[in-house]
Amino acid sequence: MTERELFDSYNKDVYRTCYYMLRNAQDAEDLCHDVFITVFRQDWQSVEHTRAWIMRIAMNHCLNLLKRNQTQRDKQGQVQWLHEQATFSIKSVDTIVVEKTAQEEWEELLKQLPDKLMAVVTLRYIGELSMAEIAETLQIPVGTVKSRLHKALKIMRKKLEHKNNLWLKGENQFGTH
Repeated sequence: MTERELFDSYNKDVYRTCYYMLRNAQDAEDLCHDVFITVFRQDWQSVEHTRAWIMRIAMNHCLNLLKRNQTQRDKQGQVQWLHEQATFSIKSVDTIVVEKTAQEEWEELLKQLPDKLMAVVTLRYIGELSMAEIAETLQIPVGTVKSRLHKALKIMRKKLEHKNNLWLKGENQFGTH
């Protein structure tokens, strides 16, 4: 495999992971570039699990940037949902609005998680890595991956339930139910 083939094979996964971790297209592009510079400076041909190794490098770059710019995460803008989605069918306006709202809700919940939990959720649901791949990527035991994923989903579920309860109380309060 050539460097170009390696880049073509993994750049979308790396970019997507960086984008969801950082919530900023320019930072994700810059970090994606840095990840492949790091990869190409090493003996990448001898790596056994290339995808997991590259994703570990990407995640480490993301976590390092988040640590350096902790306050930046709060200032990040909304994801360009429509720009990100590559669909072949035309969706109704209602479908697009519902999907955009769901995406914004997901992003809001995700950014409220601690970095370690956000990393596991991002790799699992955005990067579509298996538990074993996440463990290898983050260099932690599979049990820790499962525990962090469970904890993150529990936190997100509680926040959603709380939000829904507030919404229902507000609706009943005004007699619109």
